[in-house]
This record gives sequence, structure tokens and C-alpha cells, in this order.
Amino acid sequence: MSPAAPYRSGFVALVGRPNVGKSTLLNRILGDKIAIISDKPQTTRTRILGVKHLPDAQLVFVDTPGIHKPKFRLNQRMVETALNALAEVDLVFFLVEATEAPGPGDRFVIDRLKEGRAPAFLVINKVDLVRKPRLLPLIETYRKMHEFAEIVPISAKAGDGVERLVDLAHARMPEGPVYFPEDVMTDQPMRVLAAELIREKILDKTRDELPFAVAVGIDSFIEEEAR
Repeated sequence: MSPAAPYRSGFVALVGRPNVGKSTLLNRILGDKIAIISDKPQTTRTRILGVKHLPDAQLVFVDTPGIHKPKFRLNQRMVETALNALAEVDLVFFLVEATEAPGPGDRFVIDRLKEGRAPAFLVINKVDLVRKPRLLPLIETYRKMHEFAEIVPISAKAGDGVERLVDLAHARMPEGPVYFPEDVMTDQPMRVLAAELIREKILDKTRDELPFAVAVGIDSFIEEEAR
């Protein structure tokens, strides 16, 4: 009788420029919505943990704010949060868009990856929007920029390639403990999740009427028992 496979666990950072689909990917991996989504830049302001439970492993995903050149103090702190995550994880998902060539923001992230110790997957999102002949030169361009452990084309919105991405990440996780109970999917309290969902709707409905810096405060929050 062969010995049981060791339990694996580790942390995976999702990094990239704003609006490349990091939060969409996290929600897709978890099969539930814990991170809000908007086409406005810097929607994700803080570091959000999402826990993927597998029979023999636990993957803790760290959704970070988009990395960009900050103009304000809030933006600077958001970028610092994202960069700090690179030093604390076992694996990095570097998300880029299949529809765009590498820009200054992508090169900035790659330079930070070169300084870190964690292996990085190049995750090319939105492949459903381009034809394959256009995708291959993009892969080759990024391959010359950094030695990625894996290059994985996906569509976070449609779910294409996401299961393979999780399988590859699973294989890279070290042996480790169970960090979170099986019924825990995120470190965000329900009150915070509720406020973020409200902020998402405000950003979606108001469009240009309100600035990006929308804050939501909940005066009263009642969590009913499941029926």
C-alpha cells in the first residue's frame, strides 16, 4: 500500500496592472464572489485573501491592488500593498491581457518579480478576445522578458484554462499545514464584504458622476441565521 500524498498548502499572489482581471480570476477560482469587479482602475484597494480548499491541499490566494504609478497617497499605499505581497508568498500569478502588448506597468512588475524569490506564472487573461496567431507572438515577447515557471492562457470571465491553472499551482505548493478551517473562504468579515458589494454597485451605476475614491460606511448590519 503506497503512502498517502502529503498535504500541501501555500500562498499565491495575484499581481498585475489595474483592470487585468485579478479579482475576476479570484472569484472564478473560488466559485463565489469575495472581490468586487469594476472597469474603473484601482477598484481593489486592500489585500484580500481567498481560500481554495482541495482534498489534499489548501491554496490561499492574495488578491492585490493593481500596480501602477501612484499619483496620490492612497494609490501609493495600494501599490506598496501589492509589492509587499511578493515577498510573502510561495507563488505569483502575474496577470496580463491578451489584447495588449507589454507596457511600462508590466515591465515594472517584471522587474519586481526578478527581485523576488517566488516562482511566477505568466497568466494571460482574456484570450477569448483574440485569435491564436496573435497570442503566440505575445507569449514569445513575455518569454524573453522573464523566466516564468509556467505560461498559462486563460479567460477568467468564461473560466477557460482556470482549472489547469489551479492544478499547476497545486503542484507547486510546499508541504504545509491547514491554515484555515474548511468553511472559511476569505479573511474578510461579512460586514466588509457587504460594504464592498455596495461600493461595486455605486461604481457601476454612477460611472462618471462620482470619482474613483468612493467609501461606504455601514451604520447597522444584521446577519440573519440561515434558514
